[in-house]
Amino acid sequence: MRDHSNRTGGNELGSKELTRGAGVLLAITSLPSSYGIGTLGEAAFQFVDLLVDLKQRYWQVLPIGPTSFGNSPYQSYSAFAGNPYLIDLDDLVKDGLLQETEIRSFNWGTDDADIDYATIYENRYKILRMAFSRFSAKSEDFLVFTEKSDRWLSDYSLYTALKRHFGDIEWQSWDVPLRDRDPEAVKEYQEILHNDIMFCKFCQYEFFKQWIQLKQYANSRGVQIIGDMPLYVASDSVDVWAHREMFLLEPDGRPNVVAGAAPDAFSESGQVWGSPVYDWNVMEEDGFAWWKARMLENMELFDVIRLDHFSGLVRYYTVSADAEDGRNGKWSKGPGRKLTDAMTEVLGDMRVIVEDIGPKGGLPGVKKLKTKTGWPGIKILMFAFDDDTANEHLPHNYQDTNMVVYAGTHDNETIVGYFRDKSDYELAYLYEYLNIHYKEEIPDALIRAAYASIADVAIIQMQDLMKLGNEARMNAPSTVGRNWRWRIGKDTLSEERRAWIRTLATVYRR
Repeated sequence: MRDHSNRTGGNELGSKELTRGAGVLLAITSLPSSYGIGTLGEAAFQFVDLLVDLKQRYWQVLPIGPTSFGNSPYQSYSAFAGNPYLIDLDDLVKDGLLQETEIRSFNWGTDDADIDYATIYENRYKILRMAFSRFSAKSEDFLVFTEKSDRWLSDYSLYTALKRHFGDIEWQSWDVPLRDRDPEAVKEYQEILHNDIMFCKFCQYEFFKQWIQLKQYANSRGVQIIGDMPLYVASDSVDVWAHREMFLLEPDGRPNVVAGAAPDAFSESGQVWGSPVYDWNVMEEDGFAWWKARMLENMELFDVIRLDHFSGLVRYYTVSADAEDGRNGKWSKGPGRKLTDAMTEVLGDMRVIVEDIGPKGGLPGVKKLKTKTGWPGIKILMFAFDDDTANEHLPHNYQDTNMVVYAGTHDNETIVGYFRDKSDYELAYLYEYLNIHYKEEIPDALIRAAYASIADVAIIQMQDLMKLGNEARMNAPSTVGRNWRWRIGKDTLSEERRAWIRTLATVYRR
């Protein structure tokens, strides 16, 4: 195993501005490992080395919070905590908290290219508890971490311990005193579940220790990490339980309406996300303090923040909590510049990318707000060829360099999968535009078009660099079952493929 003794080295990046460059979109969970799911261990450091070899400046990851039912990183138990699944077990062996034989005694799944979340859920916490049983909660580093993170860590650890205690049911179904955070009931269970609460704090300590080591290593090699920050949080989350006043909820804590998306390029029937919507008036009363704290936390974890569903700050879409799809929803006005100004107060020189994709023509006010913030938006080349020559995703229509261009995102089919069943007639304009003649040429031609564009940053999914089909799709919106499970497995990029990517990065000054 390689020596990463410089993991704790300093940040050598300097400026936080989005330098012209290229990057790769890959979830931490998709990294290879022997334990069923990608982690913050050796494979993550090796992926940084791969990015350097490919002359990449950016690594974009998906949200890294603890996931709930469905395993979506966009439906997290906490807006602040890290996902214990990502804790590297080999690092715990090196710290003397586990033995390799203990780890290998568990089943972690049988498919290197797939995550068996049921198995991970069953066994990951068992092995982490074994590590916790050998950990000293009196260590100075641990005490410093818990004190520094107490603003969110105490509530999160109690909430997580309570969920386990009550068989993982949603907090809205807990005993009423705990559901409503009666002080006496909270105090009683803090004592009853003391050991479980400390275990949750241990998991967060290990996660953030490993994360910071990875980030510092990436930065020392000139790679910036782009982190993804969802706009909403899950209904069954500590944020909603601990701050009910910030959300539009019924007396029992359940939302009557939830966030969603109107029919668009991602889903013809729209989407039902299930997240409660914010009470923006209440949040404004304290100057959006929760959002400022959230931004500050993300600033420590990432070099660039991607703010998901930016248009929801201008106008947000809600549907009934029991709706089957997103077709019959309602638009409401968001906080707009009041919130972005509050964010800017704490951001300093931190850069933010906004996911501003919306219906054709865009939502009124979104482009104006984006311009006022100066934050770059995004373009997606897979959306570029379904319309006319004025399509905003076509590179010749880009207005300035302050943007990020993707071939496709985690919500899309892979390039190979998307174009596989299209006829030559449907692809005629694409062929002409990219100066190609065959369907097999499309993936590389799209990647080249992204790199050649004036956009400051070009991001390509790892699946598309590997030219994989829809078996490697990360997420199909409005579906459940197969999402968020893809892993690299044992597949690798050939030296010929690496050389091609390096050449593109050089030719187009990436």
